[in-house]
Amino acid sequence: MKLKLLFLFALAFTAVSCQFTETMVMNEDGSGTMTVEANMSEMMAFGGDAMKDSMQMKIDTIVYMKQFLEEKKDSISKLSEKEQVKLKKLENFNIHINMNSETSEMVYDISTNFKNINEANDILNGLEQAGNMMPKQDSNLEVKKEEDSPEIIGVNYSFKKGIFKRDAYIKDEKLHQQQVDSMKQAEAFMGGSNYTLNYTFPKKIKKTSNPDATFSADKKTVIVQTPFIEYFKNPDLLDLEVELEN
Repeated sequence: MKLKLLFLFALAFTAVSCQFTETMVMNEDGSGTMTVEANMSEMMAFGGDAMKDSMQMKIDTIVYMKQFLEEKKDSISKLSEKEQVKLKKLENFNIHINMNSETSEMVYDISTNFKNINEANDILNGLEQAGNMMPKQDSNLEVKKEEDSPEIIGVNYSFKKGIFKRDAYIKDEKLHQQQVDSMKQAEAFMGGSNYTLNYTFPKKIKKTSNPDATFSADKKTVIVQTPFIEYFKNPDLLDLEVELEN
């Protein structure tokens, strides 16, 4: 099963809900963890027996990319140089796959521990490139040869002098527009799909750039949510600047 963003988008277009959540926890020294999760369990449940029959699988595994890239280096060497470079960038990421057709669970996430938040800049690329990995019944993954898989949306993160920034951008304007055009007929079915940011900082938040943001009781966590389809059309909707208290 492909896990690249295009595949996830396609799944979202054909089901009642597909939830994406981007979670960050930052420490005092600027290090921390970043995770992007795609939860398609509602899609599995919505598909009923037909979905379960076509995707009979039970997997709960973590793929440590550095180890995976070493183990699959022969398969990876058959990919284009461009694809190999993309995969190499993911060696500090881990992918968690949890699929159970019996309980209608279908959750993927990719995560990384960072010393500086800009080390997480390739995390969405990680979701896209995970499309080159094919889960099997034995929970092992194989690299699927697919030349030059496209990248659509990227994100740059930064944290300097108590100010955190998230800046999303379109990597391929032509491909992005093609995807926007193709989703028009599916918009009516996308109401339940959201993209959520959930960021926790070591200090209280002084202010944010998004007027619709909500905060935890201790003012250290900010949550921003927007309909997935609107975010895909305009990634700037989830651009965010957070200023922390001194």
